[in-house]
Amino acid sequence: MTLAACPGCVAVAPSVEAAANKGSGGAAALHLALPQIRCAACIAGVEGILAKLPSVQSARVNLGAKRVRIVLTQGHDADGALKALNDAGFEAHELDATALRPAGDDTGRRLLARAAVAGFAMMNVMAVSVAVWSGAGDITRVMFHWVSAAIALPALAFSAVPFFASAAVALRAGRMNMDVPIALAILLAAATSLYETFAATGAHTWFDAALSLTFFLLVGRYLEHRARATARSAAAELTALELPRATRLTPVGRETVDVATLMPEDRIALAAGARAPVDGIALGAAMVDRSALTGEAAPIVLMAGDPVCAGEVILGSPLTLRVVRRAEDSTLRRLAALVEVAETGKHRYSGIADRAARLYAPVVHGLAAAAFVVWWGLTGDLHHAIAVATATLIITCPCALALAIPAVTAAMTGRLFRDGVLLKSPTALERLAEIDTVLFDKTGTLTEGVARLPELDATAASVALGLARASDHPASRALAAALHNHLPADLSELHEVPGEGVCGLWSGAQVWLGRGQDGPELHLPDRCIPLPLLETPRPGAAEVVQALRGRGLNVAMVTGDTEARAAALAATLGIDRVHAGVRPEDKADLVRQMANRGKLVLMVGDGLNDTAALAGAHASLAPATALDAARVASDGVMLGGDLCAIDETLRLARRARSRIRQNLALAAAYNAVAIPVAVMGYATPLMAAVVMSTSSILVVLNAVRR
Repeated sequence: MTLAACPGCVAVAPSVEAAANKGSGGAAALHLALPQIRCAACIAGVEGILAKLPSVQSARVNLGAKRVRIVLTQGHDADGALKALNDAGFEAHELDATALRPAGDDTGRRLLARAAVAGFAMMNVMAVSVAVWSGAGDITRVMFHWVSAAIALPALAFSAVPFFASAAVALRAGRMNMDVPIALAILLAAATSLYETFAATGAHTWFDAALSLTFFLLVGRYLEHRARATARSAAAELTALELPRATRLTPVGRETVDVATLMPEDRIALAAGARAPVDGIALGAAMVDRSALTGEAAPIVLMAGDPVCAGEVILGSPLTLRVVRRAEDSTLRRLAALVEVAETGKHRYSGIADRAARLYAPVVHGLAAAAFVVWWGLTGDLHHAIAVATATLIITCPCALALAIPAVTAAMTGRLFRDGVLLKSPTALERLAEIDTVLFDKTGTLTEGVARLPELDATAASVALGLARASDHPASRALAAALHNHLPADLSELHEVPGEGVCGLWSGAQVWLGRGQDGPELHLPDRCIPLPLLETPRPGAAEVVQALRGRGLNVAMVTGDTEARAAALAATLGIDRVHAGVRPEDKADLVRQMANRGKLVLMVGDGLNDTAALAGAHASLAPATALDAARVASDGVMLGGDLCAIDETLRLARRARSRIRQNLALAAAYNAVAIPVAVMGYATPLMAAVVMSTSSILVVLNAVRR
């Protein structure tokens, strides 16, 4: 049968989420992934189907998470619910979600709360400071200082925690980071101001400057956090593809066990349509779908004794598998390890902000220390020397510098999102701007998921559709999808011959749909019709290849598919370099080899077999129809179906790089003026707060302009 989807909905790849807990009354509760649901009609359909099952007590669909929580009746498992949903056309999977990190954004909420407190306190203290600067008398000034202290100190104690914590970690490790001068400036400003308040001798305090510094830096920290809030570990997503339980065959019968307990030489039963949880040897003839691991669309015929890898889907009929490796040593786990290694390498990328921070901290500390020594030596006034050093640290503190990159990242990320591209990594724009080579996966990336057929007459089309709907074979599902505009013929005595095709009677005559010499064939009583499934290029595929080559970029294709199919598509799209028959680990090796030759590669892929390459490339993008693991491993997701978004993304990334450099130049110009003023002792607290705030606002305005 073919998988149903709502009208106007776009099918997506399977999710990798499921979790087990307990429902009311101790009954088992499960979460099943429903990757194809898109609307309220889907919710009603799923819940209606499950409500009719005696094995299900209750069901609740979460449309946003694309899953349903079901509470099972005592003594039942999820098999009945899975079968009913799949039979009704709603693709459903029970997968292990314990490997996935929990949802929620506590860090973002805490940053936002700290920024709100700092901003509120800053505005109130600045209002008091203006009153002091307007000529308040001595008693009034002292009172206002105490009011400022009462507002600022609790606010700083709460809001500045991220900077103090980060600085403490860095200093304990014997290194410097951008938060060290920030924390020192806030601490000195608060301590100096508190001393002036107690002594009641100073005309001014630095509470307003310390708060404005904290507020603007927290805003920048929050913007940076939001830019990468959606990123999760692709290795965890890959691990979650593994089934949490398996049916082990023992001398006394069947037993359900955790996959982690399976040992070599165990025998497990796999139902048709099930995903192999471990690597093993087939104990009978079978067909498997390896598309998730290799990208090869055609199913593979296995004989007894042939290997089966974790992640492959059993087709047609059940299979008994002899385990040869534990789950922790499976193909999926090795692929997850490749992704972890690749992700670690990408996270070591040093962005412009990192390089600026390494230079900035020692320079600022050196200037502040020099100002302190010089003024103490010249005047002998320790109090004044500390005030000048504090002014130097505050007025040169990296507020504009810290905002330069996050402000541009947030502005361009929002613009790209409106254009249909979601970026997740904080350094993605910088890396995308450096790209000189684009490497495309073929199946599902350059091509659409639904194949097309040559023109067929109405009779042949209706018979082919009726036969195709009687099979779960991937080729049959593809044929049924390609013929969805026709009505199926009235067939009887339908039966499937594993590895050969589907037979039936039409108007008393035998008809057959199955394998031919060059692909699927339809056999009618009077003729044989080839049904070549032609790959449909994704919208914008040819245009984006031409546009990328016009920019001077190298464009290549990599696929696990055959040389002939890959070459045919490449010729259609104008791609000269093709790497065909490539295994998942070899895709990652290919990306690594290109990098070793000095190429900065953008990988575009959608499958499980692409995840290691996506994670290891200099930058990566995945279509929205990609498998969850591929979407998570990539730096960005193209929400629309048009590949022209890639060219627009690269164009905006280069514009973002230009804006970042402009912002850094603004920050440098600000410091070139501010440093002499501070070192010479002319920087007052209010001046520091105003100038620092002005530089931050200029940086943000430059980031958000069209």
